[in-house]
Amino acid sequence: MAGTVLRRPFQYCFFSATIILIVINVAVFFLTSMVPQLRVYLGLNPQLFLYGHFYWQPLSYLFVHANLMHLLSNMIGLLFFGITLERAVGSKEFLLLYFVCGVLSGILSLLFYIFSRNYGAVLIGASGALYAVLFAYAVVFPRAHIYIWGILPVPSPLLVAIYAGIELFSQFYRGGSNISHFTHLFGFAVAFLYFVVRMGINPVKVWKDAYRR
Repeated sequence: MAGTVLRRPFQYCFFSATIILIVINVAVFFLTSMVPQLRVYLGLNPQLFLYGHFYWQPLSYLFVHANLMHLLSNMIGLLFFGITLERAVGSKEFLLLYFVCGVLSGILSLLFYIFSRNYGAVLIGASGALYAVLFAYAVVFPRAHIYIWGILPVPSPLLVAIYAGIELFSQFYRGGSNISHFTHLFGFAVAFLYFVVRMGINPVKVWKDAYRR
């Protein structure tokens, strides 16, 4: 029964949820630029979450960005991969994927911070959800090619593998960065589980079948 409920499909509809998410992110960026203290309340901080009861932070951190370049890089990625994915799976499924993966990436990051006793960390940005969208794009469009720098075609599953490798290397061998590489990896991992649990799809099998011939 639980499995039936989890895999119950939405009726297809499309209402440009990707654009709505981008507009909200831009609005929050300008709001936090005018009132910087809001980043403290909206970003995900272990101490505030545990002792200040800021239980909204695993959701609100997705809409906060450190600077204009941080915002632009995430929103360009969301625009590029999100609209195409949203059209394929429908806006409701897309939003469920985006928020489930984004929130769970935040919660896993929170546990990582607590385990490493990094209570002063503040996690912000849509990257966890964005990496989940990239992963989903590669599953839905396994034979698609992404043109790096506009000239080098890379198959979408290979791009996911490359990014995963970069994030692993950056997390363990390039200390001192303010980028939460493990949050990006959590985005990939949660998206994988989303397809297995929600869709009944094994992404690895999809990729193998796509390139078997």
